[in-house]
Amino acid sequence: KKEQQMAQEKAYLELSSKKIVVGAKQLRKALNSGLARKVYLAQNADPAITEPIEALCQLKSVEYAWVKSMTDLGHACGIEVGAAAAAAID
Repeated sequence: KKEQQMAQEKAYLELSSKKIVVGAKQLRKALNSGLARKVYLAQNADPAITEPIEALCQLKSVEYAWVKSMTDLGHACGIEVGAAAAAAID
């Protein structure tokens, strides 16, 4: 549980201080073009959205981490709605 909280805090820091992309479609583009540095996935998001992104991260050797909820991930990104996936980009 403590490890998950640390990942959550790191997500907030990284996503609030860097260029980011939010959403599955934009995230896939960033992964395929080599721009994504670290990906964050919401644990309560639809697996049909997160599983292909997780697989693409593994394929592209991009680090990824899980955060507690879509709401938390959305807040970390500075948006008013939940987000299933987000990434810090170059």
